[in-house]
Amino acid sequence: MKSFWPWLLAALSGVLLALCYPPFDQGWLCWIALTPLTAALWLSSSAGRWQPLRLAGLGYTMGLVFFWMSLHWITEVTTLGWFVFAFYLALFPAAWALFVGIVARPTAGPAPFLHSSTNLRLAVIGAVGWTGIEWVRGTLFTGFGWNSLGVALWQNTALLQIADFAGVGGVSFLIVMVNLTAVLTVRRLTLEVGHVRIRPHYDFTLTLALVALAFTYGVRHFYRPPVPSVPLKVAAIQANIPQDQKWDPVFERRIMEIYRQQSEAAIALEPDLLVWPEAATPQALLNNLDMQREATALLEKHGGPFLLGTVHFTTNQAFNSAVLLQPDGDVQLYNKIHLVPFGEYVPFRETFPLFAWAVGDQVPSDFDAGTETRVLDATPKPMRNPGHIPFLPASIALDFARHPVRIAPLICFEDTLGDLTRHFAARGAQLLVTLTNDGWFRESAGSRQHLANSVFRAAETKLPMVRVANTGVTCFIDHLGRITETLRSADGSTFIEGFLFGTVQVPLDPQKTFYTRHGDLFALVCFFGSLVALQVHLFTARREHQDSA
Repeated sequence: MKSFWPWLLAALSGVLLALCYPPFDQGWLCWIALTPLTAALWLSSSAGRWQPLRLAGLGYTMGLVFFWMSLHWITEVTTLGWFVFAFYLALFPAAWALFVGIVARPTAGPAPFLHSSTNLRLAVIGAVGWTGIEWVRGTLFTGFGWNSLGVALWQNTALLQIADFAGVGGVSFLIVMVNLTAVLTVRRLTLEVGHVRIRPHYDFTLTLALVALAFTYGVRHFYRPPVPSVPLKVAAIQANIPQDQKWDPVFERRIMEIYRQQSEAAIALEPDLLVWPEAATPQALLNNLDMQREATALLEKHGGPFLLGTVHFTTNQAFNSAVLLQPDGDVQLYNKIHLVPFGEYVPFRETFPLFAWAVGDQVPSDFDAGTETRVLDATPKPMRNPGHIPFLPASIALDFARHPVRIAPLICFEDTLGDLTRHFAARGAQLLVTLTNDGWFRESAGSRQHLANSVFRAAETKLPMVRVANTGVTCFIDHLGRITETLRSADGSTFIEGFLFGTVQVPLDPQKTFYTRHGDLFALVCFFGSLVALQVHLFTARREHQDSA
């Protein structure tokens, strides 16, 4: 049992970390979730030729438990895929455990853990390593950054504001520093009490000061004067079509009837923008006359811009697309850039058939990826009384009525990708609009985890977001990442048929944040910083070995 306790601690970290995310939403646990694993890495035996493998194994154990628990919603599509995918994702916490267990491990000697400067350095190195490895997970093989550590604080609006500078990686860095400092502080106190004089713990103090500084930075955003903006009335249609009916020709008429009825009810409220979710039309809109007639009839009743998701075919390509229709006949098209592996295409379908076999008939063919982050220009309906918009001069309102709202169309999981979203913002987008279909995962935690990841896009770019789902979470998010309105039933369920009508404040001239301009620069610095720390450790170890020889 003595040799088994580190593995139990590693598994406990995986459980605590999984509890931070939906459906559990115990985000406060993120501040201590890594402490069991860290204690196992630092306080268990460090001797033996198999020590690197043992350290990596501890991190791998945590990773398996965490990803199996937090990504269990994937079983709604493929149980085998869920099981196997975790074995790949667990490699990243394994790499961090190896890094922390070797590069950031308290050195042996007469006074380990007893020096504030040393402890602070170890905490920073460990946080740098986690942030860098997390960035790799979000970019390698097209990336899967889902449920980064920082996302655990998606409901802590104050702390997530540092994302406009450092992205979600900055929040992850902060959390890891607290976890490592907690282990260092507790261990130091156990060594000091009754043995040596207790000295000030400057590492603990500085870590808390960093958290307080980040919190203060976030709170300041709540009291900043509002930027000049105008209200945009949005109607978001959620049809709640089961995935097994979505592409069945038998249900085609019923699907379009649901969209028509909900849209007409929403149009009666005179929205400026009408939005349908991802792949809403049962047939390709721009390739099918019946679909075009249906959409045109609603467009005429609406009299304003109409944004919807559809598949789109060219001579030899197929795209998952967003189409913006306007009453003057203007049609704008955006083809999804970041395709979901095993959802919209199967990697190495021909060269490695095992992947296609594991997915089965869920992905019978592959979509093609778009190449351009195209901002769509939606001209709103003329304002009836623009001069009475609060805090907005009539001349500005009239100018806005004549000019388009610049929309960043994000399709499906694209709103979980900070670097992609910020390219839309850099090109002048004023409003983020996510079109998604989470019906694949039924009423599981997948849709709420999707929402948790997406709120960071608003905080990073300081742009409001409209999320329109086939089923799942249709909602409005303000520029700080706060959910302002959500489509839900009387009993609180978000898996319903209906529409969300409300007003979104669209900035007239949004200021580009540091993150919008520079992307994941903080995470990149952490990644290269961890490589430098590794090189320094190897060099030092080599010198010590030569000196001892």
